[in-house]
Amino acid sequence: MLKAGIITVSDKGSQGQREDLSGPAIAKMLAGAAFCVSKTIIVPDESDQISNAIIEFADREKLDLILTTGGTGLSPRDLTPEATLKVLDREIPGMAEAMRLASMKVTPHAMISRAVAGVRGRSLIVNLPGSPRGATQNLSAVLPALRHAIGKIQGDSADCAAPV
Repeated sequence: MLKAGIITVSDKGSQGQREDLSGPAIAKMLAGAAFCVSKTIIVPDESDQISNAIIEFADREKLDLILTTGGTGLSPRDLTPEATLKVLDREIPGMAEAMRLASMKVTPHAMISRAVAGVRGRSLIVNLPGSPRGATQNLSAVLPALRHAIGKIQGDSADCAAPV
């Protein structure tokens, strides 16, 4: 079973002023896809705290999948993409593009998402929106590719193409 972690990025959530609804919604989806959510944390919209949480989950906890929720829009405190990019070894633009494309079918506001996805060490990191609905819709868009992507990140040398 692959190990996952969820980082909720929310000033109010980190201060106990708002209940985290996105993290549990994501965890439920992951459990249904046979992922074990072994770590969760709520951090404020502070770039260093977001980056440090990703580093902790990837480097010390050795999680296979790290999902962030929140901070991907245009508000001045939406810093999750920048904090994520600072700590990535490689970016995976197709995952973010797939999430935006799927979300555009639901709302035109999806075009202002700045979510990113990428690799740090042997961990896959994906930014999701902060609302439970947006987070689960975006996760649904990439969920079918997660196991394959994680396998490749961790050294699976099997050919990607299906045999003819």
